[in-house]
Amino acid sequence: DILQQKKLGLESALQTGQSVTFSKHANERLNLRNIHLTDTQMQRLNQGVEQARGRNIKESLVMLDDLAFIVNVRNNTVVTALDQSGEAGHVFTNIDGAVII
Repeated sequence: DILQQKKLGLESALQTGQSVTFSKHANERLNLRNIHLTDTQMQRLNQGVEQARGRNIKESLVMLDDLAFIVNVRNNTVVTALDQSGEAGHVFTNIDGAVII
């Protein structure tokens, strides 16, 4: 019963177009790296997550402009975020798909 309730809650959230949420770690990274998303970028990020969901991806890298987000697609949660400035040699692990927007 609990599993079914969680599944229905997630489906309901998706049907209402609920935006992705950001984990505490992701919020810290956004603040540390001075990353501010516009409304348009948030819409595109959500579209990328929906594309990943449509391909049954569980953990996705979503590339958006010069930003990269690791997203837990099932929970609709951004796990971490980074940009291109000042850092080189990024390695992404524990993902099973990528969406480039």
